Amino acid sequence: MAGALVLVAVGAAVYAYVHHQLQPTEKRGSAKEEFTSGEPKPVRPPQRLPWPTYGFDRERSHVARFDHRPPYRRVWTVNAHDNLEFPPSIGYGHVYLAQQRGLFFALDPKTGKVAWRKHTKRCSASSPTLGRGLVYQAWMDFLQCPQDRPGATGYLSAMNPKTGKEKWRYRGAPIESSPLLVGHTLYFGAWDHRVHAIDARNGHRRWSFQADDQVNTSAAYWRGTVYIASDGGSLYALSARSGRLRWQAQANAKFGSREFFYATPTVAHGRVYIGNTDGTMYVYGARTGKLRWARPLGSYIYSAAAVWRRTVYVGTYDGAFYALDAATGDVRWKRTAPAAVHAAPTVINGVVYYSTCSTCGSAASRAVKHGPDGTFARDARTGHLLWRFRGGKYANPVVADEDRIYITGQSKLFALTEPRKVRAARRDAARARDRPARTRRRPRR
Repeated sequence: MAGALVLVAVGAAVYAYVHHQLQPTEKRGSAKEEFTSGEPKPVRPPQRLPWPTYGFDRERSHVARFDHRPPYRRVWTVNAHDNLEFPPSIGYGHVYLAQQRGLFFALDPKTGKVAWRKHTKRCSASSPTLGRGLVYQAWMDFLQCPQDRPGATGYLSAMNPKTGKEKWRYRGAPIESSPLLVGHTLYFGAWDHRVHAIDARNGHRRWSFQADDQVNTSAAYWRGTVYIASDGGSLYALSARSGRLRWQAQANAKFGSREFFYATPTVAHGRVYIGNTDGTMYVYGARTGKLRWARPLGSYIYSAAAVWRRTVYVGTYDGAFYALDAATGDVRWKRTAPAAVHAAPTVINGVVYYSTCSTCGSAASRAVKHGPDGTFARDARTGHLLWRFRGGKYANPVVADEDRIYITGQSKLFALTEPRKVRAARRDAARARDRPARTRRRPRR
């Protein structure tokens, strides 16, 4: 009898342990803890750099101040002949695009014609970064780029924007990060489990930081701190000047292990927003690293978040797209997607764009929704569907300049613009708003 009671007690303890381990982290947030409601509005970069980096700005907000709104008409299409895992960047009179199998393009934004191209024979899974009169691009190992090949190498190159001529090269491990440029310093992670900071003028190393695993996300910046996450499920806050660790936060551990961060962190409202492949959206205080809220959303979150007007936008692999309260994590609206949402959304002029991926998650162990590729535009406040497009896939669905939006498909880049009459009417309305009011003359007595 005593033995049976012991077995029951052990079984109950094991059940309780397993049940506890399987429960996702969930915490409701508050605007009273480390939350700044009055974030500054996104600022347009200099005119020559309409979209200088992945996520648009240093905070990786994925929010840009252009006046585009659907519907759109297609202007041109470019076939890159292989996967486009990350979106292009725009500036210096060109659209710069890295294809996964080593091709790099500089395209005319008006026509899509190739101004120049390079073939590196190395894989790429990141966006270019523009600034300081140069184009910076990260490269991985030689084709076919097997994962974790012993002795694999990579490099970061700085190129002349008009010719593609290389100015300098920083050699090391394969790099999947889209470089972050702040001042004269570039920040990125690599397969060598390190975060690197190098001089953007000559490629000389300033510092490096040892992480717990490969660092394949891109870095974000806010008030002297660089935020970047690892495959080990850790989020690091590092001094931008010295690389000193300010704090480290981690995703929920299940049976002693954590799932990895693929999404790039987004900094807004004094907080860091980042989804984990365990399906949970984690939000930490940017200064302290304390968990401010956590909300389980789906089977996997690969999508980085866009944050606009106290709302967080993010998608999941089981086919859902969310708008969440940035202070609390409460769901403002949720819409069903026809397939997995892999890429980060983009917000432009009150419209949120996201794309679906037909082949993502083919080897996943949890639920993944399979359906067609596509790009969707919804009213960011209400979730109402405004427009859809059949192209889309892995990358941010939309980047833009003053005249066009650009949608990244599996291997094609599409340039679109509004119908001429619609755009002309919008420009006239904008000029009328900007025109100073005439002073009325007082009638003579």
